[in-house]
Amino acid sequence: MAGNLWLDGLVGTFVHLAPLGLEHVDGLLDAATEDRSTFAFAPVPWDRASMTVYVERALAKREEGEQLPLVTYSRPERRIVGSTRFYDLHPWDWSSLFPGSSLQQRSNPDVAGIGYTWLRPSVQRTPINTEAKLLMMTHAFEQWQVRAVRLKTDARNHRSRAAIQRLGCILDGVIRADRPGADGAVRDSAVFSMLATEWPAHRDRLLARLAS
Repeated sequence: MAGNLWLDGLVGTFVHLAPLGLEHVDGLLDAATEDRSTFAFAPVPWDRASMTVYVERALAKREEGEQLPLVTYSRPERRIVGSTRFYDLHPWDWSSLFPGSSLQQRSNPDVAGIGYTWLRPSVQRTPINTEAKLLMMTHAFEQWQVRAVRLKTDARNHRSRAAIQRLGCILDGVIRADRPGADGAVRDSAVFSMLATEWPAHRDRLLARLAS
């Protein structure tokens, strides 16, 4: 991970995104076992052992500098409702193109991935996800000054694809046979992005939606 990208947390009206830790296993397990019918395309842990491994692997990715895993709290409900994270947080390497250029001095990522997102079913289709994405995209675009935010989902997950498009992200394309799917199938991934130049208009629109 480039630079110092540690987050103390992101706080909104409906949601608080805090750094993930092993102390969150019980709350995450409660959220993950409320109703698993909406997790067909998401690799959400199902018991204490799998949730512990899930958190430990996420923390290892943080230590390796590859990801920033977050736990999602509902502020109105005062409980954990899921998890999300930043990933692929690396600056581009310009050294071979422009030796000695100031472009090599950038420490923040040029592109930030947002993903590994899941929420307990009772808070899906509520302001929780919209505000969480708004907070994360605001941080990526306005603090890290990224050039783009990228989101990926199983191409078969039409509900997730629609939610990403409602944020204002554009479908870049589908990567065929990208990875194993949560259901054991070979997953095609739909890849979406938003550019920094597109962000201000979408930020204002999302803020207006949350205020309505």
